Order: sequence, then C-alpha cells, then structure tokens
Amino acid sequence: MIKLVAIDLDGTLLNPNRQITDKVKLAVAKAKEVGVKIVITTGRPLPGVTDILKTLDLTEQSDYVITYNGALVQRATGEEFIKETLSAEDWLDLDAAARKIGLPIHAITRKGIYTPNRDLGKYTVHEAQMVNMPLYFRQPEEIAALEIAKVMMVDEPEALDDGIAYLPFEFFERYNMVKSTPYYLEFMNKKASKGSAVKHLAEKLYLDLDEIMAIGDEENDRSMLEVAGHPVVMENGKAELKKIAKHITKSNEESGVAHAINEWVLKDYN
Repeated sequence: MIKLVAIDLDGTLLNPNRQITDKVKLAVAKAKEVGVKIVITTGRPLPGVTDILKTLDLTEQSDYVITYNGALVQRATGEEFIKETLSAEDWLDLDAAARKIGLPIHAITRKGIYTPNRDLGKYTVHEAQMVNMPLYFRQPEEIAALEIAKVMMVDEPEALDDGIAYLPFEFFERYNMVKSTPYYLEFMNKKASKGSAVKHLAEKLYLDLDEIMAIGDEENDRSMLEVAGHPVVMENGKAELKKIAKHITKSNEESGVAHAINEWVLKDYN
C-alpha cells in the first residue's frame, strides 16, 4: 500500500496555466481521507507554495513540504527539520564562475532572492514573481553572509548550455547540479536532492520506500523517482525519465496527478 505521495509542482501538479484542476483537488482530498500523506516536493521556497498548500488543505502541523529541491524539509507550518545549505565559499566560487562565463546568477534564502547583477536578468525577475519572494541587489560579499539554500545561473537556453560547458569540472563533483528548466541551472549542497529529502522524510515517518510514490516530469525529479518504490512520470515528462518509471500517467494538462492517485493509490484502499 502506498502511504505517501511526493509530488513535483511545475509540469506535474500544476497544469500549463499553473493551476490545480478540480480533478487533482478531488484526488488529493480522497487520498488524505484514507490517511495517505501528500507531500509537495519542489524547487520553490515555502512562500512560493503557500497558496498551493492552502488550496489542497495541506497546512496542518502533520503536513510536510520539501522545498529548494530538497535543501529543506519542513512542516507546512514552517518548522524545519532537515537543512542542507551552501557555504559562503560556495557562493563566492559560483559567483566568480558566473562572472567569468557571463551568466546571470542569484542566490535564494528563506527571506528572498539576492543577485549581484545590477542589470537584472528577466529569468531572475520571473523566478521572484513566480515564487512570491522579494528580490534584492547586493554585493557578492554581502550575499555570502546569508544562509543560502540554493544558487541559480539563469539565461536563455542556448546561452545557458554554452555557459555550462565552461564550468569548472570540480563543480560537478562539489554540488548537486540540476537543470530544472531549459533556462535554470540550480546548485545545491551535495547532500541536498529531492531523493535524499524523500528518503529522510520516510525514515522520520517510519515508512518503507516501497510505500512511497513519487510523481515528476523534469530532471530535478530524477533522484526522488529513483528512491521511491513507485516512480510515476508524467506523459509530458522527459523521455529519459520515463525509462525509470513504474507507471506513465497522463499529462499535466489532463490532470495526470489525479489519474496516478486514483489508479495506483486509492484502488488499494477500496
């Protein structure tokens, strides 16, 4: 029996208009009724998912949310119990590399998004608006003094791909790096990933990994799909991810999360 479902947001839970369909709301409500835990698992910070948690009635002390692609595991009420952040040295090295390559960069903390780029990149502005966080310009040394959950290099897809080719090789060993969209490259603590966060949460809740379903669509979902006993990939998901899926559900435009919950979770409770 599946007792916990870890669900990605963009491209998964949310439809192409970034909305939650009525079918998804109903499936989540039914899962909650039978005691299945629904855990939003996202690259966003908590302020960027607060409205979604309210919409799905996942706001109790017993509800959990995984944020910053696994850097933080929190109760929906805000209490943190797993935290894997970046150091000042990490930030300064990433900033230096971004300047050398010519990529816009920003750091995300629990309180806001910080960038040393006076000429704000449109994707930095987009990120701040999407996750409902304030955006600040600060000098690199000022940003280094903050507790940073993750760092993002952002640009047009072609420019970002060109820049990635010039990153120091050691970065690939030093950080957990994921390309969450064609224009976002994210850097987290090596110990931080959706997969490690799901695993830690399972241990806290005394659940076996075989009792967990993970639903995602992008490369930053790979780690949780690999650890969950029941990995589900959206029809609109990456082709490479579908190779590791136990099930392929419908697209996010067709309420694929609802289909997954109804077909492979709730039927065991009837």
